[in-house]
Amino acid sequence: MTPPPRSFAASSRPHNLLPRPTAKPLPLRREPRKQASYAAIVEPTVNRLLLVWGILVGGLGLLAINLFYVQVRQGAVLKELARQQQQIFLRPFVPRRHIVDRTGTAVALDRPVYSLFVHPKLFKEPKEDVAAKLAPILNRPVPELVKAFNERKSGIRLEHAMAEDVAERIQNLQLDGLERIQYQQRFYPQRDVLATIVGYTNMDHRGQAGIELSQQKLLEREVKALRLTRMGDGSLMPDQVPGGFLNVDDLQLRLTVDTRLQRVALAALRQQVKQFQAKRGGVIVMDVRNGAILAMAAEPSYDPNQYFSVPIERFKNWLLSDLYEPGSTFKPITVAIALEAKAIKPDSTFNDAGSITVDGHQIGNAYRSNHGRMSLTDIVQYSSNIGMVRIAQQMKSTDYYDWLKKVGLGSPVGIDLPGEIGGQFKPKEVFTQSRIEPAVTAFGQGFSLTPLQLVQLHAALANGGKLVTPHLVDGLYDSQGNLYWQPNRRPPQTVFSAETTKTVLPMMEAAVKTGTGKNAQIPNYRIAGKTGTAQKAVAGGYSKTAKITSFVGILPADNPRYVVLAVVDEPKGGTSAAGSTVAAPIVKTVMESLITLDQIPPSTANHLSN
Repeated sequence: MTPPPRSFAASSRPHNLLPRPTAKPLPLRREPRKQASYAAIVEPTVNRLLLVWGILVGGLGLLAINLFYVQVRQGAVLKELARQQQQIFLRPFVPRRHIVDRTGTAVALDRPVYSLFVHPKLFKEPKEDVAAKLAPILNRPVPELVKAFNERKSGIRLEHAMAEDVAERIQNLQLDGLERIQYQQRFYPQRDVLATIVGYTNMDHRGQAGIELSQQKLLEREVKALRLTRMGDGSLMPDQVPGGFLNVDDLQLRLTVDTRLQRVALAALRQQVKQFQAKRGGVIVMDVRNGAILAMAAEPSYDPNQYFSVPIERFKNWLLSDLYEPGSTFKPITVAIALEAKAIKPDSTFNDAGSITVDGHQIGNAYRSNHGRMSLTDIVQYSSNIGMVRIAQQMKSTDYYDWLKKVGLGSPVGIDLPGEIGGQFKPKEVFTQSRIEPAVTAFGQGFSLTPLQLVQLHAALANGGKLVTPHLVDGLYDSQGNLYWQPNRRPPQTVFSAETTKTVLPMMEAAVKTGTGKNAQIPNYRIAGKTGTAQKAVAGGYSKTAKITSFVGILPADNPRYVVLAVVDEPKGGTSAAGSTVAAPIVKTVMESLITLDQIPPSTANHLSN
């Protein structure tokens, strides 16, 4: 038999080796440890601490320097940057105050309007279908709208200023691609009737002419800017918004003008300007007692709602910004000056030989060449140039000049409208050293003034001799009609005595009864007035064809309340175009309306018979 295999453990020890005897391990010999010095141990530690301390101190120093730089050197700048990021100054848009006339009729107001933009790329329906739905609302043909849609893919403005009801109808269509943008627009409901007075505002809501410009501060409501805090996402913190900060006052600017009378004046003026193919015309109505302007119409006019589509020269109110020679309408003023200066008497008479030569210049009459001996009333009634020269010659030229300056020639009247200029008047040396200057000035030539100043001068004849300040602003009133503010105007200045004006007015009344102003007569009412047909001054002299016709009237002559002036520039028609035929009918129409609107009673029988 094969012997069994030996185990690996038994076979791993060599069989020919004897076991080693057991021996005790030898003890380990320890080397004696050397003792480290105190300095060797402490010195590195101190160095490390000093290093750490130095680093900390240096870091703190750098921080302190940076803190000083940030807090002190850049503090103001960083603070302002933080304020800009965290705070906002909000000045909300506030509508301008309304403008109304003396009866409360709206003249100018703010209203919300909308611009309509279309974005064809966002249409969910065909362009033709969108145009078909918009056409009846916008009152525009479908092909026109489709053509507009094809201009570009987005941002096409179809309408500039849609009314609220139109914008609401478009909103109800629920069409994609339509965008409405709301803004405030100044609206003038009277359109071209009051444009001469009111003016207009531009797209930035700033006045550019008329009352809108001269009374800009009164029309803008005072709303202070608010400083509000914003959160991180840019929204305003609600607790920082004060309650009621958008509340505005209900004040409105009231004018002295009467829209009804203004409409009548403009219609009568347009008729005459059209009939005589005139260049332009104007009408002014003023209360002689206080200078309140009831009407100031000019033709051609414009619609302030569409100011961007008219010539720029129409924005100027030429009744106070353009000068002209008044001609015979100035004669009553010269008579009043001569009476006040005691150079003539109410019963003085002068010879009109038909012509007179002064400093080599021959002066004649516009109508009849020879009147003979004339009273002051005859001179005014028949508009005698020769008679006026004789009156001026009774005064020293220095005295005459001083009186002309006293009544305001060469100076503006101070109306509360922009653009007024003073008249042109010769220097005293030129006027007093030449005989021809006083002579021609006596019948309204050789100097110039505005139509407004002529109205002021005739108002002085009507109110007992006082120069009042023409004005259009009555004041600020609340919605209940209570006066809140009224301007301080210059007090009236006395230039003539009551006796002088009572002497001159009947002379002007005679001019309407039987003289050149017959076309201004109104049954049962005493009217005083004076016509004017003046050659138009051009460079180097006077035009042979162009002239300015005018008529000034006072209503009623027995108890004057209003002065009315009509001026028509360059009417056609030759000798048939005169102050009596062109301007006097305008004044008559306006006075008839004044009688109705103010319920002016007829003159008494005694007055009518005089």
